[in-house]
Amino acid sequence: MRNPLFVAAAVLTLVAGSVQAQTLTDLSHILINATARSIDFTSDTTTSIRDSKVVLDAHDDAASFVASNGAIRGAQLEAAFGAIRAQLPAARDASDQELAAAILAP
Repeated sequence: MRNPLFVAAAVLTLVAGSVQAQTLTDLSHILINATARSIDFTSDTTTSIRDSKVVLDAHDDAASFVASNGAIRGAQLEAAFGAIRAQLPAARDASDQELAAAILAP
């Protein structure tokens, strides 16, 4: 007969794996949706706001922000939000979530 502790450990392992897979799936869907909803914030000139150092440095913060549904707000991301909104009038009406998605967009 199998040890009940062994059976319980096996069941917990399967459940934990399922929860982890669901979390990865949710994160993947968030990132795909963020990219699909992204706004292309390019200026009228040939340079793009996404090429600025402030915005490039905020990429990791933007990923954390999107993945946490806005709960994690890094300093570099806040600086990028300010820079984007200061340089592009169209960005002033965009939500923080839309701006973070735009920073992540390829």
